[in-house]
Amino acid sequence: MILSREYLLDVNALIALADSEHEHYPDMMSWFDLGGRKCWGLCPLTEAGFIRVTIHPVMKARMRTLNQAMAILQALKSHSDCRFWEINASWIDLTGPFAARIRGHQQVMDALLLGLAIHRDGVLVTFDRNLRFLAGAEFSRNLLVLGSH
Repeated sequence: MILSREYLLDVNALIALADSEHEHYPDMMSWFDLGGRKCWGLCPLTEAGFIRVTIHPVMKARMRTLNQAMAILQALKSHSDCRFWEINASWIDLTGPFAARIRGHQQVMDALLLGLAIHRDGVLVTFDRNLRFLAGAEFSRNLLVLGSH
């Protein structure tokens, strides 16, 4: 089976996928159920973000140890439709096409992920509606915002 587009999950989408108690878990499962198989992936930045968030004490009842978080990532990466996206270009090169729309420090990592999706002609999957402005009309095909929140 040929998979048409590649999808890069951002950190919040990856966390929702891995945690059945997460508020966006149903949205992630619905997205996976729509339209058959999807080629989806993660990159070093989303892996690090997943680890950082899931081992943080703010997670309270759902906090994981480093080993648990790494095991969850390994399980996700072993999925047959999961691909690893290497980052082989600079932040400046990846974000250049929409750099004029970057408005602050909180968009730096999101901009890199969007730029990576654009660079690979893939789609960044997120729950963050604010990324629509960053993508603009020009790169709206490279962004998928899930959820109703």
